[in-house]
Amino acid sequence: MLFGKKSRRTGAFRDVFRFCGVHWRRQPGRAAFMVCAVLLSTLADVLTPLFSGRLVDAVVTGQANDAVTWHNAMTAFGWLMALSVGAVVLRHATFTTIIQFTLRSMADIAGDAFFRIQRFSSDWHANSFAGSTVRKATRGMWALDLLNDTVFVALFPSVVMLIGSTVLMAWHWPMMGLLVGVGSLVFLVFTASMALGYVAPMASLANSWDTRLGGALADAVTCNAVVKAFGAESREDERIARVVRKWQDRTRRTWTRGTLNGSLQAALLTVLRGSVLGLALWLWASGRASAGDITFVLTAFFILQGYLREVGMHIRNLQRSVNDMEELVWLHDQPLGIEDMPGAKPIRITEGRIEFDRVNFHYGRHSAPLYRDFSVTIKPGERVGLVGHSGSGKTTFVKLIQRLHDVNGGMIRIDGQDISRTQQAALRRQIAIVQQEPILFHRTLAENIAYAKPGASAREIENAARLASAHGFIEALPKGYSTMVGERGIKLSGGERQRIAIARAFLADAPILILDEATSSLDSESEMLIQQAMERLMQGRTTLVVAHRLSTVRALDRLLVFEHGRIAEEGTHASLIRINGGIYRGLFERQALELTKGLVIGE
Repeated sequence: MLFGKKSRRTGAFRDVFRFCGVHWRRQPGRAAFMVCAVLLSTLADVLTPLFSGRLVDAVVTGQANDAVTWHNAMTAFGWLMALSVGAVVLRHATFTTIIQFTLRSMADIAGDAFFRIQRFSSDWHANSFAGSTVRKATRGMWALDLLNDTVFVALFPSVVMLIGSTVLMAWHWPMMGLLVGVGSLVFLVFTASMALGYVAPMASLANSWDTRLGGALADAVTCNAVVKAFGAESREDERIARVVRKWQDRTRRTWTRGTLNGSLQAALLTVLRGSVLGLALWLWASGRASAGDITFVLTAFFILQGYLREVGMHIRNLQRSVNDMEELVWLHDQPLGIEDMPGAKPIRITEGRIEFDRVNFHYGRHSAPLYRDFSVTIKPGERVGLVGHSGSGKTTFVKLIQRLHDVNGGMIRIDGQDISRTQQAALRRQIAIVQQEPILFHRTLAENIAYAKPGASAREIENAARLASAHGFIEALPKGYSTMVGERGIKLSGGERQRIAIARAFLADAPILILDEATSSLDSESEMLIQQAMERLMQGRTTLVVAHRLSTVRALDRLLVFEHGRIAEEGTHASLIRINGGIYRGLFERQALELTKGLVIGE
């Protein structure tokens, strides 16, 4: 079990650095410049103790009026100043470059994440919290900022400083070089082991609860209208409090482990400091080191100690940034679900003929297929109603036409073109759909209507709104078509949202039209106006009407009655209503009876 956990942690680091490497390679010039600048600026720190020792030797062993002594002192001084100025200039260049480098990478990550999230299947979105998804992407994006700083301007110079100082000390006294090298290596191994094996697992768990907290908050805020409707504010407070307690506990344990790790690192550094100082004193006492040599050792070690002390923090930051990026990398590695084939071409729909040819389909891992050897043809311009009990396959039928799912067998053709071999975006742009529960963007009414036709003129938008009986209520608003509708259109009533969605479909002017009980939320007067407008819209277009209220499909050309993923009955309303014991007739009579009871109760 422990081995498995270590493998997963190693895999997480490998996956995150593979992911970051892709983005680093997009800016090879900046990456190379930063590495060179950091290397040179760190070498300046490595050489500073050497010239500090030479300056002290010159001051201690000679007089200022001695030409040789003065020359040696000024030479050492000149080198110290040159190294200091050079280090400042190079570090400034590094920081300036890494700003552009990191911002470009963060922008790419945000764009790539949004690109993939937009193209994940509808099933993926149905099973994911929107708030959690956003949290994964934004947390991972900002974690890259910390990771870049840690790798390029923290850990890399620390390694250079460690190697350089060890080599320089070993050149003077091999025993000192061995002590510093081995001691520093032990410190680094201990720090890395603690960070990866002790702190990282708890940090991953804390992050998972951070994601859950974001999802729970977004879920409650999005459904606030339902919360208020049932007076459930206190209940939601308790629910969030439970999640917060879990998050708090996991985060506290992460921070506690991090604090213990830092204290143990400080203790190790204290032991190493005492060992180096003790060895330096012994070398001085035995006459093997001058005052300048001692200055060199002490200066080199204290600079190195500063780097080592920060190495512990840098490794913790590296571990934290990797933990924060894990879920983003996982998100990036998820298959899109529905992908365009290589070389897929845009589909061109002119007539709107739809053919299901021996289609087999099942959802996810369900073993039982919904459709088995399913075939049906819808003629160009035909108006077809899809009728049946819930779960009979009506909604799946229209989803497959939009290619929101891929079939498991057989083929779906539109105007003779296999839709699995065409571009999804081009296919969906030529299918207008009005859903039973319309979703609007938190944008203006005009922008929501024009979403079906980018660049539509104000006249076109207004005409579409008139056809959908939406112009009247829009004009009555203080800002008219510039009114913001709120998140998911919450500022509008259900009927108003429906009419905006219908106006959007009018403006799309697509050859194929899908109506998912598009008039279900309208009052009687608006419904009559919309029905008339939709009759005009249907002319010359292939139309599919998912029917829940059968009164809306009586005038359609043909009705398909679904039952357990097959077409059990087919025909016009008049022909189907005559079938004794038929499914359609039973549905129609049941709805008529419910309507009659409702009228009687209303009286």
